[in-house]
Amino acid sequence: MEHLQDIKKLFKLALILLFGGIFIFYFSHNPSTHSLFIPCPFHYITGLFCPGCGSQRAIHSLVHGDLVGAFKFNPLLVLTLPILIYGLGITAANWIFGTRYRFLLFYSNLFIFGYFGIAVIYWILRNLQCYPFNLLAPSD
Repeated sequence: MEHLQDIKKLFKLALILLFGGIFIFYFSHNPSTHSLFIPCPFHYITGLFCPGCGSQRAIHSLVHGDLVGAFKFNPLLVLTLPILIYGLGITAANWIFGTRYRFLLFYSNLFIFGYFGIAVIYWILRNLQCYPFNLLAPSD
């Protein structure tokens, strides 16, 4: 049993180091100016934006405390992040403390399908707004 406690302590330390490293990395490197970040393959191929486009720049803005700037890069991520952090927090707390709490929202079919629908609508609307659909414009 003591061996399991040691593993949990190491796992906690690894999580702290992982998320701390990610925080420091995004704090010190701007995805707009560094080539270390992976570009979106969907945007690269089609020129259209996927629902995740701008997420890395939004995270960079968030770790700098710029909520408005993050919202401009990807509002869906900014609005979803508190739900994800809460859900991951419950999962981590369950593992660390041996509890069995559930974030019931993640087990709701209405939420899951509703969120998927919102993501698809967001995907369509952001491309209608951002991408210049000038199909009726005369060609040169």
